Amino acid sequence: MSHQLANRIVSDLQDIVGSEHVRSDDVALQTYGVDALGKGHPPDVVVIPADTQQVSAVARLCNAERVPLVVRGAGTGFTGGAVPTCGGVLLSMERFTRILEIDELNLLAVVEPNVINADLQRAVEQVGLFYPPDPASLNQSSIGGNVAECAGGPRAFKYGTTKRYILALEAVLPTGDVIETGSKAVKNVVGYDLTQLLVGSEGTLAIITKITLRLVPKPLANATLLATFDGIRGAVDAVSELIRRRVVPAALELIDSDSLAAIEQNLGGGLVAPGTGAALIVEVDGTARGVEEDLDAVAEACRSVGAGAISRARSEAERDTIWSLRRQTSVALKALGLVKINHDVVVPRGRVPDLFDVIAELKRTYNLRVASFGHAGDGNIHVNLLLQPGDAAEAARAKQAERFLFTRVVALEGSISGEHGIGFAKAPYLPIELSADEIALMKRVKAAFDPNGILNPGKIFP
Repeated sequence: MSHQLANRIVSDLQDIVGSEHVRSDDVALQTYGVDALGKGHPPDVVVIPADTQQVSAVARLCNAERVPLVVRGAGTGFTGGAVPTCGGVLLSMERFTRILEIDELNLLAVVEPNVINADLQRAVEQVGLFYPPDPASLNQSSIGGNVAECAGGPRAFKYGTTKRYILALEAVLPTGDVIETGSKAVKNVVGYDLTQLLVGSEGTLAIITKITLRLVPKPLANATLLATFDGIRGAVDAVSELIRRRVVPAALELIDSDSLAAIEQNLGGGLVAPGTGAALIVEVDGTARGVEEDLDAVAEACRSVGAGAISRARSEAERDTIWSLRRQTSVALKALGLVKINHDVVVPRGRVPDLFDVIAELKRTYNLRVASFGHAGDGNIHVNLLLQPGDAAEAARAKQAERFLFTRVVALEGSISGEHGIGFAKAPYLPIELSADEIALMKRVKAAFDPNGILNPGKIFP
């Protein structure tokens, strides 16, 4: 049920941020009521603050009036984490777009939460620095959203996920209090690590208003290779062979035959031969000499397990073309006109072959079309169930298949979400992975931050 806001509350919101930054028209409510998942509930009003003080005042008002408050960045999430479930106030961070500082001496950047990932990467690379986390949505997703979901991306195999690069945060509690966690120092062990607690909390504990990020020197060289295989087993075996040979690429991405066929059908072909069973994109970086040695080792590992064509990008344009194969995979699958249910399961690297056995069993058991792609290097595979619109029987089988997939992934010592979070879409499945005691403890943490339960209600917990 929607929380119908009283006129006086809307008036108070207008006083805080200005009437031009409060919206309640149907277009705004519908637009801000969904994210990339395509599901959600319209808010009662959209508020677009300009600074931390305004965010604090909005939170304080909502807490006093017991009004649900949901924070939204770029809206690229896949689990409904940044959309309302019961109306209330939608607080959009779209005006928080500044890169406040790039500190070349201390290797850090300070940004507002709605800075787009790719824009930050370009800015720091201009001064010879590097921000590694690069989700596939890097051209649209915001740093604040990446922090809220602890985003990963192709380079997580070598460099790790977002949480490794967060030094400090400024955040507003649901009560309106402003806190600062962490510091610019690399080492900081004073008290509980509130910074890392907020990373990945999906907007349920606090509203992040400023982020201090750790940077690393930009690699001197990089090279990209595309290898194709007759089937998925060859590509999976190549991943295992690379790990056995102790090669650590910057990125290791796998694309299966269904995904490649969708790319061929909707975005044009030419990069891989029609009917290719799987493709592997491998990128290495480091020194010029080290890159050449690693690339030779990658090519040999792929050949040893039966790779077909192996091609290396010889220019930045060719590198972009190879990466477009991966960046456009999700777009191509959506263009099929099917219902696309995207699950970002993750298993230990060595269990990737077992995961693809599970996917094959899922296809057979539930008679579903499934396209899989993703970050094979760190075990994070996007398993996409593709359904005919309006087919109730197929939708019912898909619900059964979801539980089957999550149960088997946890049995492989993995997790039901590697980077998309839980939101409301995966909340019913949380007990598959977490015990009742663990969930109860997390709820107590939530209550400590948000005693009235106003911030992003209906998320994470079943």
